[in-house]
Amino acid sequence: MQRAGEQITGTVPATRYSEAVPRYTSYPTAPHFHAGIGAETFRGWLQQTGSSDDVSLYVHIPFCDRLCWFCACHTKMTRRYEPVAAFLDALLSEIKTVGNVLDGNGRIRALHFGGGSPTMLRPEDVLRLGAALKDAFNFADDAEISVELDPNDMDDARFDAFAAIGMTRASLGVQDFDPKVQTAINREQTFEQTRGVVDGVRARGVHSVNLDLLYGLPHQTLESVADTIRQALTLSPDRIALFGYAHVPWFKKHQTMIDEAFLPGPEERFAQQQETARIIREAGYEVIGLDHFAKPDDPLAVAAREGRLFRNFQGYTEDACRTLIGLGPSSVSRLPQGYAQNTPATANYERIVSEGGLATARGIALSEEDQARAWVIERLMCDFAFSGEEAIRLFGECGRRIVSEARQADEEAGLVEDGGTFSLRDEARPLVRSTAALFDQYLKRGGARHSAAV
Repeated sequence: MQRAGEQITGTVPATRYSEAVPRYTSYPTAPHFHAGIGAETFRGWLQQTGSSDDVSLYVHIPFCDRLCWFCACHTKMTRRYEPVAAFLDALLSEIKTVGNVLDGNGRIRALHFGGGSPTMLRPEDVLRLGAALKDAFNFADDAEISVELDPNDMDDARFDAFAAIGMTRASLGVQDFDPKVQTAINREQTFEQTRGVVDGVRARGVHSVNLDLLYGLPHQTLESVADTIRQALTLSPDRIALFGYAHVPWFKKHQTMIDEAFLPGPEERFAQQQETARIIREAGYEVIGLDHFAKPDDPLAVAAREGRLFRNFQGYTEDACRTLIGLGPSSVSRLPQGYAQNTPATANYERIVSEGGLATARGIALSEEDQARAWVIERLMCDFAFSGEEAIRLFGECGRRIVSEARQADEEAGLVEDGGTFSLRDEARPLVRSTAALFDQYLKRGGARHSAAV
Protein backbone atom coordinates (compact mmCIF):
# COMPACT_ATOMS: atom_id res chain seq x y z
CA MET A 1 0.00 0.00 0.00
CA GLN A 2 1.27 3.49 -0.85
CA ARG A 3 2.15 5.98 1.85
CA ALA A 4 0.55 9.43 1.83
CA GLY A 5 2.17 11.60 -0.81
CA GLU A 6 3.37 8.74 -2.99
CA GLN A 7 2.06 8.17 -6.50
CA ILE A 8 -0.99 5.91 -6.79
CA THR A 9 -1.08 5.90 -10.57
CA GLY A 10 0.53 7.88 -13.36
CA THR A 11 1.37 11.41 -12.24
CA VAL A 12 -1.38 11.73 -9.63
CA PRO A 13 -0.12 12.00 -6.02
CA ALA A 14 -2.03 10.06 -3.37
CA THR A 15 -2.66 13.20 -1.31
CA ARG A 16 -5.08 14.48 -3.97
CA TYR A 17 -7.52 11.65 -3.29
CA SER A 18 -8.44 13.14 0.10
CA GLU A 19 -9.03 16.66 -1.25
CA ALA A 20 -12.42 18.03 -0.21
CA VAL A 21 -14.41 19.07 -3.28
CA PRO A 22 -18.11 19.25 -4.28
CA ARG A 23 -19.87 16.40 -6.05
CA TYR A 24 -21.08 18.82 -8.74
CA THR A 25 -24.65 17.65 -9.11
CA SER A 26 -25.30 21.36 -9.64
CA TYR A 27 -23.35 24.52 -10.34
CA PRO A 28 -23.30 26.79 -8.46
CA THR A 29 -23.45 24.22 -5.65
CA ALA A 30 -26.08 24.35 -2.89
CA PRO A 31 -23.87 26.03 -0.20
CA HIS A 32 -23.97 29.16 -2.36
CA PHE A 33 -27.75 29.42 -2.59
CA HIS A 34 -29.09 32.48 -0.75
CA ALA A 35 -32.35 33.87 0.68
CA GLY A 36 -32.64 36.45 -2.11
CA ILE A 37 -34.50 33.85 -4.19
CA GLY A 38 -37.97 33.42 -2.70
CA ALA A 39 -41.44 32.22 -3.60
CA GLU A 40 -42.33 35.08 -5.94
CA THR A 41 -39.13 34.70 -7.94
CA PHE A 42 -39.73 30.97 -8.25
CA ARG A 43 -43.35 31.57 -9.25
CA GLY A 44 -42.19 33.91 -12.01
CA TRP A 45 -39.70 31.36 -13.28
CA LEU A 46 -42.38 28.65 -13.36
CA GLN A 47 -44.74 30.92 -15.28
CA GLN A 48 -42.15 31.22 -18.06
CA THR A 49 -42.43 27.48 -18.78
CA GLY A 50 -43.64 26.91 -22.34
CA SER A 51 -46.47 24.62 -23.35
CA SER A 52 -44.11 22.22 -25.13
CA ASP A 53 -41.19 22.45 -22.69
CA ASP A 54 -39.99 19.11 -21.30
CA VAL A 55 -40.06 18.99 -17.50
CA SER A 56 -38.87 16.54 -14.84
CA LEU A 57 -40.34 16.17 -11.36
CA TYR A 58 -38.63 15.13 -8.14
CA VAL A 59 -40.78 14.23 -5.11
CA HIS A 60 -39.01 14.11 -1.74
CA ILE A 61 -40.44 11.97 1.07
CA PRO A 62 -38.52 13.11 4.21
CA PHE A 63 -39.18 10.12 6.48
CA CYS A 64 -37.54 6.79 7.27
CA ASP A 65 -38.51 4.11 9.78
CA ARG A 66 -34.84 3.79 10.75
CA LEU A 67 -31.88 6.12 10.47
CA CYS A 68 -28.94 4.78 8.48
CA TRP A 69 -25.82 6.33 9.96
CA PHE A 70 -24.04 6.75 6.60
CA CYS A 71 -26.91 8.77 5.09
CA ALA A 72 -26.49 12.45 4.19
CA CYS A 73 -30.04 12.94 2.89
CA HIS A 74 -32.62 15.26 4.43
CA THR A 75 -34.80 12.86 6.40
CA LYS A 76 -36.08 12.07 9.87
CA MET A 77 -36.91 8.79 11.57
CA THR A 78 -40.44 8.01 12.72
CA ARG A 79 -42.15 4.83 13.87
CA ARG A 80 -45.58 6.46 13.66
CA TYR A 81 -47.53 6.98 10.46
CA GLU A 82 -49.41 10.09 11.61
CA PRO A 83 -46.54 12.50 10.71
CA VAL A 84 -46.23 10.85 7.31
CA ALA A 85 -49.97 11.20 6.67
CA ALA A 86 -49.91 14.88 7.69
CA PHE A 87 -46.95 15.50 5.40
CA LEU A 88 -48.70 13.79 2.50
CA ASP A 89 -51.70 16.12 2.84
CA ALA A 90 -49.32 19.09 2.63
CA LEU A 91 -47.46 17.59 -0.33
CA LEU A 92 -50.74 17.20 -2.21
CA SER A 93 -51.40 20.90 -1.60
CA GLU A 94 -48.00 21.83 -3.02
CA ILE A 95 -48.60 19.64 -6.08
CA LYS A 96 -51.91 21.42 -6.71
CA THR A 97 -50.34 24.88 -6.27
CA VAL A 98 -47.42 24.21 -8.61
CA GLY A 99 -49.77 22.65 -11.16
CA ASN A 100 -51.95 25.77 -11.06
CA VAL A 101 -48.93 28.03 -11.56
CA LEU A 102 -47.88 26.03 -14.62
CA ASP A 103 -51.49 26.19 -15.88
CA GLY A 104 -51.12 23.22 -18.18
CA ASN A 105 -47.71 24.20 -19.53
CA GLY A 106 -44.79 21.79 -19.58
CA ARG A 107 -44.73 18.11 -20.45
CA ILE A 108 -43.50 15.70 -17.77
CA ARG A 109 -40.88 13.36 -19.20
CA ALA A 110 -39.47 11.98 -15.94
CA LEU A 111 -40.65 11.60 -12.33
CA HIS A 112 -38.38 10.50 -9.49
CA PHE A 113 -39.51 9.59 -5.96
CA GLY A 114 -36.69 9.94 -3.41
CA GLY A 115 -36.12 10.52 0.25
CA GLY A 116 -35.93 9.43 2.91
CA SER A 117 -37.91 6.36 1.99
CA PRO A 118 -40.81 6.73 -0.46
CA THR A 119 -41.66 3.13 0.41
CA MET A 120 -42.77 4.29 3.88
CA LEU A 121 -45.99 5.44 2.22
CA ARG A 122 -48.91 3.08 2.65
CA PRO A 123 -50.15 1.55 -0.62
CA GLU A 124 -53.36 3.59 -0.64
CA ASP A 125 -51.31 6.76 -0.19
CA VAL A 126 -48.99 5.80 -3.05
CA LEU A 127 -52.09 5.63 -5.22
CA ARG A 128 -53.36 9.00 -3.91
CA LEU A 129 -50.02 10.63 -4.63
CA GLY A 130 -49.80 9.16 -8.12
CA ALA A 131 -53.33 10.33 -8.96
CA ALA A 132 -52.64 13.86 -7.67
CA LEU A 133 -49.52 14.16 -9.81
CA LYS A 134 -51.36 12.96 -12.93
CA ASP A 135 -54.18 15.42 -12.25
CA ALA A 136 -51.87 18.40 -11.74
CA PHE A 137 -49.33 17.88 -14.53
CA ASN A 138 -49.27 16.96 -18.20
CA PHE A 139 -47.43 13.64 -18.43
CA ALA A 140 -45.93 12.33 -21.65
CA ASP A 141 -47.16 8.85 -22.54
CA ASP A 142 -43.62 7.47 -22.28
CA ALA A 143 -42.60 9.30 -19.08
CA GLU A 144 -40.07 7.44 -16.95
CA ILE A 145 -41.13 6.97 -13.31
CA SER A 146 -38.36 5.90 -10.94
CA VAL A 147 -38.66 5.06 -7.26
CA GLU A 148 -36.04 4.62 -4.55
CA LEU A 149 -36.97 1.42 -2.70
CA ASP A 150 -35.99 0.29 0.78
CA PRO A 151 -36.18 -3.53 0.64
CA ASN A 152 -37.09 -3.61 4.35
CA ASP A 153 -40.36 -1.77 3.61
CA MET A 154 -41.58 -3.74 0.63
CA ASP A 155 -44.56 -6.08 0.54
CA ASP A 156 -46.94 -7.23 -2.21
CA ALA A 157 -49.32 -4.32 -1.68
CA ARG A 158 -46.54 -1.76 -2.10
CA PHE A 159 -45.18 -3.56 -5.16
CA ASP A 160 -48.65 -3.42 -6.70
CA ALA A 161 -49.22 0.24 -5.76
CA PHE A 162 -45.98 1.50 -7.31
CA ALA A 163 -46.64 -0.63 -10.40
CA ALA A 164 -50.13 0.87 -10.62
CA ILE A 165 -48.79 4.44 -10.77
CA GLY A 166 -46.47 3.49 -13.60
CA MET A 167 -43.07 2.75 -12.04
CA THR A 168 -40.60 2.00 -14.83
CA ARG A 169 -37.34 2.02 -12.86
CA ALA A 170 -36.57 0.79 -9.34
CA SER A 171 -33.49 1.95 -7.46
CA LEU A 172 -32.49 -0.17 -4.46
CA GLY A 173 -30.16 0.97 -1.72
CA VAL A 174 -27.79 -1.92 -1.00
CA GLN A 175 -24.57 -0.24 0.24
CA ASP A 176 -22.87 -3.49 1.39
CA PHE A 177 -23.88 -7.10 2.09
CA ASP A 178 -21.29 -7.76 4.82
CA PRO A 179 -23.15 -8.09 8.18
CA LYS A 180 -20.28 -6.44 10.07
CA VAL A 181 -20.39 -3.40 7.80
CA GLN A 182 -24.18 -3.29 7.95
CA THR A 183 -24.11 -3.23 11.75
CA ALA A 184 -21.56 -0.42 11.71
CA ILE A 185 -23.82 1.76 9.53
CA ASN A 186 -27.16 0.64 11.06
CA ARG A 187 -28.40 -0.76 7.77
CA GLU A 188 -29.23 -4.45 8.13
CA GLN A 189 -30.49 -5.93 4.88
CA THR A 190 -29.90 -9.47 3.69
CA PHE A 191 -29.04 -10.49 0.18
CA GLU A 192 -32.24 -12.53 0.11
CA GLN A 193 -34.32 -9.42 0.89
CA THR A 194 -32.67 -7.54 -1.91
CA ARG A 195 -33.12 -10.38 -4.38
CA GLY A 196 -36.79 -10.63 -3.39
CA VAL A 197 -37.36 -6.96 -4.24
CA VAL A 198 -35.55 -7.26 -7.57
CA ASP A 199 -37.70 -10.28 -8.44
CA GLY A 200 -40.83 -8.49 -7.20
CA VAL A 201 -40.46 -5.39 -9.38
CA ARG A 202 -39.44 -7.37 -12.44
CA ALA A 203 -42.47 -9.62 -12.04
CA ARG A 204 -44.58 -6.45 -12.32
CA GLY A 205 -43.03 -5.31 -15.56
CA VAL A 206 -40.41 -2.86 -14.32
CA HIS A 207 -37.84 -2.74 -17.12
CA SER A 208 -34.89 -1.22 -15.25
CA VAL A 209 -33.31 -1.98 -11.87
CA ASN A 210 -30.51 0.09 -10.33
CA LEU A 211 -28.44 -0.89 -7.29
CA ASP A 212 -26.72 1.72 -5.10
CA LEU A 213 -23.44 0.48 -3.58
CA LEU A 214 -20.86 2.20 -1.41
CA TYR A 215 -17.13 1.88 -0.85
CA GLY A 216 -15.19 3.59 1.94
CA LEU A 217 -17.52 2.35 4.70
CA PRO A 218 -16.32 1.30 8.16
CA HIS A 219 -14.84 -2.22 8.31
CA GLN A 220 -14.85 -2.58 4.52
CA THR A 221 -11.78 -4.25 3.07
CA LEU A 222 -10.74 -4.73 -0.51
CA GLU A 223 -11.89 -8.34 -0.31
CA SER A 224 -15.21 -7.68 1.43
CA VAL A 225 -16.33 -4.91 -0.89
CA ALA A 226 -15.38 -7.05 -3.90
CA ASP A 227 -17.55 -9.86 -2.47
CA THR A 228 -20.50 -7.44 -2.22
CA ILE A 229 -20.03 -6.41 -5.85
CA ARG A 230 -19.96 -10.02 -7.02
CA GLN A 231 -23.14 -10.81 -5.09
CA ALA A 232 -24.86 -7.74 -6.54
CA LEU A 233 -23.89 -8.78 -10.06
CA THR A 234 -25.72 -12.11 -9.64
CA LEU A 235 -28.93 -10.05 -9.61
CA SER A 236 -28.11 -8.75 -13.10
CA PRO A 237 -28.97 -5.10 -12.37
CA ASP A 238 -29.40 -2.87 -15.40
CA ARG A 239 -27.46 -0.10 -13.68
CA ILE A 240 -25.08 0.22 -10.74
CA ALA A 241 -24.22 3.40 -8.88
CA LEU A 242 -20.94 2.97 -6.99
CA PHE A 243 -20.45 5.89 -4.62
CA GLY A 244 -17.67 6.70 -2.21
CA TYR A 245 -19.07 7.13 1.30
CA ALA A 246 -19.16 10.85 2.12
CA HIS A 247 -18.22 11.24 5.78
CA VAL A 248 -19.57 14.69 6.70
CA PRO A 249 -20.41 14.57 10.45
CA TRP A 250 -20.28 18.37 10.66
CA PHE A 251 -23.27 18.38 8.26
CA LYS A 252 -25.12 15.23 9.39
CA LYS A 253 -24.70 14.71 13.14
CA HIS A 254 -25.89 11.10 13.08
CA GLN A 255 -22.72 10.21 11.18
CA THR A 256 -20.90 10.67 14.49
CA MET A 257 -22.33 7.22 15.30
CA ILE A 258 -19.79 5.81 12.84
CA ASP A 259 -16.45 5.06 14.46
CA GLU A 260 -13.89 6.91 12.35
CA ALA A 261 -11.16 4.52 13.52
CA PHE A 262 -12.61 1.86 11.22
CA LEU A 263 -12.94 4.04 8.10
CA PRO A 264 -10.49 3.16 5.32
CA GLY A 265 -7.87 5.79 4.47
CA PRO A 266 -7.57 7.52 1.07
CA GLU A 267 -5.26 4.91 -0.45
CA GLU A 268 -7.53 2.06 0.66
CA ARG A 269 -10.62 3.93 -0.61
CA PHE A 270 -8.96 4.39 -3.98
CA ALA A 271 -8.00 0.72 -4.12
CA GLN A 272 -11.59 -0.28 -3.30
CA GLN A 273 -12.93 2.01 -6.02
CA GLN A 274 -10.51 0.69 -8.61
CA GLU A 275 -11.05 -2.99 -7.78
CA THR A 276 -14.85 -2.80 -7.68
CA ALA A 277 -14.96 -0.82 -10.92
CA ARG A 278 -12.74 -3.44 -12.55
CA ILE A 279 -15.05 -6.27 -11.47
CA ILE A 280 -18.12 -4.46 -12.80
CA ARG A 281 -16.45 -3.66 -16.13
CA GLU A 282 -15.31 -7.24 -16.58
CA ALA A 283 -18.92 -8.33 -16.04
CA GLY A 284 -19.82 -6.48 -19.23
CA TYR A 285 -21.01 -3.13 -17.91
CA GLU A 286 -20.01 0.17 -19.47
CA VAL A 287 -18.54 2.94 -17.33
CA ILE A 288 -20.78 6.00 -17.09
CA GLY A 289 -18.98 9.11 -15.90
CA LEU A 290 -17.32 8.97 -12.50
CA ASP A 291 -19.35 6.39 -10.57
CA HIS A 292 -22.15 4.80 -12.62
CA PHE A 293 -22.24 1.63 -14.71
CA ALA A 294 -24.85 0.28 -17.11
CA LYS A 295 -25.45 -2.64 -19.42
CA PRO A 296 -24.50 -1.73 -23.01
CA ASP A 297 -28.13 -1.61 -24.20
CA ASP A 298 -29.34 0.50 -21.27
CA PRO A 299 -30.50 4.02 -22.28
CA LEU A 300 -27.90 5.53 -19.94
CA ALA A 301 -25.06 3.69 -21.71
CA VAL A 302 -26.45 4.64 -25.12
CA ALA A 303 -26.69 8.28 -24.07
CA ALA A 304 -23.10 8.24 -22.79
CA ARG A 305 -21.79 6.81 -26.06
CA GLU A 306 -23.72 9.40 -28.06
CA GLY A 307 -22.63 12.40 -25.94
CA ARG A 308 -26.10 12.88 -24.44
CA LEU A 309 -25.23 12.29 -20.79
CA PHE A 310 -26.30 14.83 -18.16
CA ARG A 311 -25.94 15.25 -14.42
CA ASN A 312 -28.48 16.41 -11.83
CA PHE A 313 -29.26 15.89 -8.15
CA GLN A 314 -30.05 12.22 -8.77
CA GLY A 315 -26.65 11.66 -10.42
CA TYR A 316 -26.01 10.75 -14.06
CA THR A 317 -29.03 10.71 -16.32
CA GLU A 318 -30.11 10.68 -19.95
CA ASP A 319 -32.85 13.16 -18.96
CA ALA A 320 -32.25 16.28 -21.08
CA CYS A 321 -35.01 18.39 -19.47
CA ARG A 322 -33.79 21.90 -18.70
CA THR A 323 -36.53 22.29 -16.08
CA LEU A 324 -36.62 20.05 -13.00
CA ILE A 325 -39.24 20.85 -10.36
CA GLY A 326 -38.58 19.66 -6.81
CA LEU A 327 -41.53 18.95 -4.51
CA GLY A 328 -41.30 18.38 -0.75
CA PRO A 329 -39.10 19.89 1.98
CA SER A 330 -35.47 20.64 0.97
CA SER A 331 -36.19 19.77 -2.68
CA VAL A 332 -34.28 21.78 -5.26
CA SER A 333 -35.78 22.98 -8.53
CA ARG A 334 -33.52 23.71 -11.49
CA LEU A 335 -34.83 26.01 -14.21
CA PRO A 336 -33.11 27.87 -17.05
CA GLN A 337 -33.15 30.99 -14.86
CA GLY A 338 -31.60 29.41 -11.77
CA TYR A 339 -32.06 27.16 -8.74
CA ALA A 340 -34.78 27.37 -6.08
CA GLN A 341 -34.85 25.26 -2.92
CA ASN A 342 -37.74 24.57 -0.57
CA THR A 343 -37.37 25.12 3.15
CA PRO A 344 -35.87 21.99 4.76
CA ALA A 345 -37.94 22.25 7.97
CA THR A 346 -40.87 19.88 7.49
CA ALA A 347 -43.20 21.77 9.87
CA ASN A 348 -42.48 25.09 8.17
CA TYR A 349 -42.92 23.50 4.75
CA GLU A 350 -46.27 21.99 5.73
CA ARG A 351 -47.55 25.33 7.06
CA ILE A 352 -46.62 27.27 3.92
CA VAL A 353 -47.90 24.85 1.31
CA SER A 354 -51.08 24.02 3.25
CA GLU A 355 -51.95 27.72 2.96
CA GLY A 356 -51.51 27.59 -0.81
CA GLY A 357 -48.01 29.06 -0.92
CA LEU A 358 -44.73 28.02 -2.47
CA ALA A 359 -42.14 26.91 0.10
CA THR A 360 -39.09 28.41 -1.64
CA ALA A 361 -36.53 29.50 0.97
CA ARG A 362 -33.40 30.17 -1.06
CA GLY A 363 -31.73 29.70 -4.41
CA ILE A 364 -29.56 31.45 -6.95
CA ALA A 365 -30.15 33.16 -10.30
CA LEU A 366 -27.73 32.11 -13.01
CA SER A 367 -25.50 34.70 -14.63
CA GLU A 368 -24.02 34.13 -18.07
CA GLU A 369 -20.74 33.27 -16.35
CA ASP A 370 -22.53 30.71 -14.16
CA GLN A 371 -24.13 29.09 -17.18
CA ALA A 372 -20.82 28.83 -19.01
CA ARG A 373 -19.01 27.30 -16.05
CA ALA A 374 -21.93 24.97 -15.31
CA TRP A 375 -21.73 23.69 -18.89
CA VAL A 376 -17.98 23.06 -18.70
CA ILE A 377 -18.22 21.35 -15.31
CA GLU A 378 -21.10 19.13 -16.47
CA ARG A 379 -19.23 18.11 -19.61
CA LEU A 380 -16.12 17.26 -17.58
CA MET A 381 -18.18 15.24 -15.09
CA CYS A 382 -20.02 13.40 -17.88
CA ASP A 383 -17.50 13.11 -20.72
CA PHE A 384 -14.13 13.82 -19.00
CA ALA A 385 -13.69 16.41 -21.75
CA PHE A 386 -15.06 19.61 -23.21
CA SER A 387 -14.71 21.38 -26.53
CA GLY A 388 -13.07 24.78 -26.25
CA GLU A 389 -14.56 25.77 -29.60
CA GLU A 390 -18.06 24.88 -28.44
CA ALA A 391 -17.55 26.76 -25.16
CA ILE A 392 -16.68 29.89 -27.15
CA ARG A 393 -19.54 29.38 -29.60
CA LEU A 394 -22.08 28.98 -26.81
CA PHE A 395 -20.79 31.55 -24.33
CA GLY A 396 -18.59 34.00 -26.21
CA GLU A 397 -16.20 35.94 -24.02
CA CYS A 398 -17.07 33.81 -20.96
CA GLY A 399 -16.11 30.73 -22.95
CA ARG A 400 -12.82 32.31 -24.00
CA ARG A 401 -11.90 33.01 -20.37
CA ILE A 402 -12.59 29.41 -19.41
CA VAL A 403 -10.52 28.09 -22.30
CA SER A 404 -7.66 30.32 -21.17
CA GLU A 405 -7.99 28.94 -17.63
CA ALA A 406 -7.91 25.37 -18.98
CA ARG A 407 -4.69 26.11 -20.85
CA GLN A 408 -3.11 27.50 -17.70
CA ALA A 409 -4.10 24.55 -15.48
CA ASP A 410 -1.17 22.79 -13.83
CA GLU A 411 -0.08 19.28 -14.74
CA GLU A 412 -1.90 17.72 -11.78
CA ALA A 413 -5.24 18.83 -13.27
CA GLY A 414 -4.71 16.14 -15.91
CA LEU A 415 -6.10 18.23 -18.78
CA VAL A 416 -4.65 17.68 -22.24
CA GLU A 417 -5.57 19.88 -25.22
CA ASP A 418 -5.84 18.27 -28.63
CA GLY A 419 -7.46 19.98 -31.60
CA GLY A 420 -9.36 22.42 -29.41
CA THR A 421 -10.72 19.73 -27.06
CA PHE A 422 -9.60 19.51 -23.43
CA SER A 423 -9.60 15.92 -22.14
CA LEU A 424 -8.64 14.31 -18.86
CA ARG A 425 -5.83 11.77 -18.96
CA ASP A 426 -7.05 8.31 -17.99
CA GLU A 427 -5.15 8.27 -14.69
CA ALA A 428 -6.69 11.62 -13.69
CA ARG A 429 -10.31 10.61 -14.31
CA PRO A 430 -10.98 9.44 -10.73
CA LEU A 431 -10.13 13.02 -9.73
CA VAL A 432 -12.52 14.67 -12.18
CA ARG A 433 -14.27 16.47 -9.29
CA SER A 434 -10.96 18.16 -8.41
CA THR A 435 -10.42 19.16 -12.01
CA ALA A 436 -13.97 20.51 -12.27
CA ALA A 437 -13.30 22.54 -9.13
CA LEU A 438 -10.67 24.55 -11.04
CA PHE A 439 -13.53 26.22 -12.93
CA ASP A 440 -15.66 26.85 -9.81
CA GLN A 441 -15.62 30.56 -9.02
CA TYR A 442 -17.61 30.07 -5.81
CA LEU A 443 -15.52 27.37 -4.17
CA LYS A 444 -13.35 29.67 -2.06
CA ARG A 445 -16.24 31.87 -1.00
CA GLY A 446 -17.73 31.19 2.42
CA GLY A 447 -16.92 28.28 4.70
CA ALA A 448 -18.58 25.34 2.95
CA ARG A 449 -16.98 21.95 3.62
CA HIS A 450 -17.09 18.98 1.26
CA SER A 451 -16.37 15.26 1.13
CA ALA A 452 -13.22 13.57 -0.19
CA ALA A 453 -12.53 13.57 -3.94
CA VAL A 454 -12.44 9.74 -4.09
